[in-house]
Amino acid sequence: MAPKVFILNGVNLGTLRQRRPEVYGTLTLNDIERFLKSEFPNVEFEFRQTDYEGEMVGFVREAGGSAGLAINPGAWTHYSYALHDALEAVGVRKVEVHLSNVHAREEWRRHSVVSPAVDAVVAGMGAHGYAAAVRYLLQRGEGRIGGGGNTVGGA
Repeated sequence: MAPKVFILNGVNLGTLRQRRPEVYGTLTLNDIERFLKSEFPNVEFEFRQTDYEGEMVGFVREAGGSAGLAINPGAWTHYSYALHDALEAVGVRKVEVHLSNVHAREEWRRHSVVSPAVDAVVAGMGAHGYAAAVRYLLQRGEGRIGGGGNTVGGA
């Protein structure tokens, strides 16, 4: 049976390619979905996007029992304690993904209330960040690359 991985995208991510392509790139969520399916043909993906916080909390709960979830919370990263709590409660591996390098941007983007509730964070790799997250999730019991920490590579 193929492992099932949830790819969850939050507020405003449905406007990729239209909204600030110089920051977020020119790929759409459909492009990222096709990319991941081609990179991981033996994985069953569940792709979701919403601009509604409560709906995202429901998506996180649905990921329980899966191989894990990769989530790009968008602006909810900085203030959604509801999303933090939902992530904390679901017993699967979780990776926070950001297309841009949030640490090289405005000060307010550098703080995540979601990060303490996930196993790893990937930022600044564009669509490749999603692929890195999926690779990490599929490792399951194989240990962590780079010796731990809450970032890919342990840095």
